[in-house]
Parts: sequence; C-alpha cells; structure tokens
Amino acid sequence: MRVSVLQENLVRGLSIVNRAVNSRPTLPVLSNVLLATEDGRLKLSATDLELSISMWVGAKVEEDGSVTVPARTFYDLTSNLSPERIDMELNTRNQTINLQCGGTDTNLRGIPAEEFPLVPEADPNAKIVIPGEVLKHMISEVAFSAAREDNRPVLTGIYTNFSGNTLTMASADGFRLTVRKTTLDFEVGEELEIIIPARTLVEIEKIIDDEDEVFVSVPDGRNQIMFHMGDIDVISNLIEGSFPEYERIIPANHSTETFLYRDEFLRACKRSEIFARDNSNIARLRVEPSSDGGPGAVNVSAQSNEMGDNTSMIDATIEGTGVEISFNIRYLIDVLNVLRDDQILLETNTSSDPGVIRPLGRDEREQFLYVIMPMQVGQ
Repeated sequence: MRVSVLQENLVRGLSIVNRAVNSRPTLPVLSNVLLATEDGRLKLSATDLELSISMWVGAKVEEDGSVTVPARTFYDLTSNLSPERIDMELNTRNQTINLQCGGTDTNLRGIPAEEFPLVPEADPNAKIVIPGEVLKHMISEVAFSAAREDNRPVLTGIYTNFSGNTLTMASADGFRLTVRKTTLDFEVGEELEIIIPARTLVEIEKIIDDEDEVFVSVPDGRNQIMFHMGDIDVISNLIEGSFPEYERIIPANHSTETFLYRDEFLRACKRSEIFARDNSNIARLRVEPSSDGGPGAVNVSAQSNEMGDNTSMIDATIEGTGVEISFNIRYLIDVLNVLRDDQILLETNTSSDPGVIRPLGRDEREQFLYVIMPMQVGQ
C-alpha cells in the first residue's frame, strides 16, 4: 500500500471512526483501525463487534493495500503532524506502515488486515431517507432518558417505529419516559419496529450534519441496522426483546395545566438542584393558581441538611387546581436542557401521579412528550 492523504482529512476521518473503538477490546485487533484503499480512496473502519463505523477519505492511491494500526496511537500521531500531505507506505513483510509528513518520519507496527472483522457496507440507495436535521433533533430529545445500566437491556435502547409516514422514537429507564414523533415526507410501506442501542444513536447524532440525508436500512435476518451518510457508514446490532407498552404509562387525563417559560423554569430547577444533591435530588413543586384571575405561581424548592434550602417562585399561567408534587430535579433539568422551545406545558393530577411535559408552539408534524414519575416524600 502506498497512499497520500491530507492531514486534516485523515484526522477528521479518524475522529469519527474511532468512536467505535472499545477501550477494553476482547481481541487485540479491535483496538486498531483498518486502513484500506478502495476505488481510489482511503477507507477507515473501526468496530467493537456491536457498532461499526466506516469513512472514505479522498486520497492519492499509488498502490493498493490494507493494514490495521492502533487507533489511539495513530490518531494521537496524525493529529500532531503538520497540516500538510501525509505519505504512507506499508511494508507487508513486517506489517509496518511508514508515515512521512513535513520533517517527520514515523514507523508504526500494525496487525494484518485479514485479522480484522468483516465490516459490511450500508445501502446508499435505501428506501428510508431521513433529513439529517430531523434525525439529529429527534435523537437529542430522546436518547438522554434511556437506561444506563443493562439490567434490562431493552431499556438501554431506543424503541424506533416506522409506520406509514410517521417515525416514532421512545426511551425509558423505569423512572421517566420520552416519546418523540415526526411526520416524514414519504410512506415507509410495511411497518418496521426495532430497538436501536442508545449509544449508536448518540454517536450518529455527533456525526450527522444538518444538511445530510441519512439512508436507513434493516437487512433481513441480520439483526442489524445500517445508516449511510455521504462518505460515512454506521452499522449497529439491534437489541432483541420487547420494549414496554409505553402508552400505558402516559396518563389518560390531568386536572392541572401549568404553562411556563422554559428558560426561567430551567434556572429555578438548577438553583434547587444545588441543595437537592444531598437529598436524593428531591425537589418540590408547588403549583398555585391565582385566586383573582391574574398569573399563578410555581414554587420550586429543595433543602439540604448540610447546606440549607432554596425556594424559587416563577410566574405561570395555571388552569385547574393547585398541587404539590416532588420530582427528581435532575430529570426535570435533563428534559429542559434538550428542548429548544420557549414555552412548555406541565400537566399534573395529584402528588402521586406522573407529570407530563410538552413543548408549546411546535409544528404539528413534530410531537414530543415526557412522562416523569413523582417521588414520595415523608411529610
């Protein structure tokens, strides 16, 4: 293999594919990145056997070939080279690749490409095509509430459903539920129902450009999902199992509607979190409708036996009865951080019923709801 590539292009490619490298690989070759010439370009691939990422980089190929090199070392080296052309040549006898850039000359030992797992390529002509901006926003608004622990593997994934022209994503961790829907500009055809690892979608969110078109395919019988975005492929295993029937968790009715400005509510929650940290993150919301037809108020409070307490009162438009309810303040902050809307609606019933948060003013094509379970606090 003899190939030349611009330093900035190589570093960008490595920064993307290295997201699939496990810090504790089961096989030595899995800590490596594959370099291979293909159709006059340089292909970079990395995998941990569950997630695979490939990217094609423009290059001048003088001799075809392939090798794998330590991903972290190769990235650290190339990111510190001069922003010039990098010339690489592989010595197939000892699997050592020589890099020359500016006044730098480096030899890096690798592992034969034949030992690297086969990484399939995504379908660039898949029938499901999602605008990058739409998918990026959907992922950001649903991935945060997926479970981190794998006691119930299905909850570490994001339920994804294509039905008609509607894409639905949902995540839950046992304490909260997020559901995000969007209307697509095409009919999917046969309904598709899968669970995608949250980690996969988080990585895709970081890779996608708003201008991208994302081609999505699910090959028959392979329990995989494939994403194709320009010069990048992301292949991921799917999670087997049945996602909980989340519709049952969504309250059928509510007695109080509280309309709040997101930024003001978020700042109040962050102030309370300072004191709630020592008390299981418990914060209390007291919703107080006005008795004279004016604006109502929401009191957000938390206390710490060590530090003291904090109460913030914010104006709100309230329809219905007053209620006092306790939540994990971190869960409120999480959802307020990902929403981009100016106003939100908080639906409540009693102190022991879940609360529901919805953004206001969205296009009817974009639907979002967040269910948060209350915390029981001794009086």
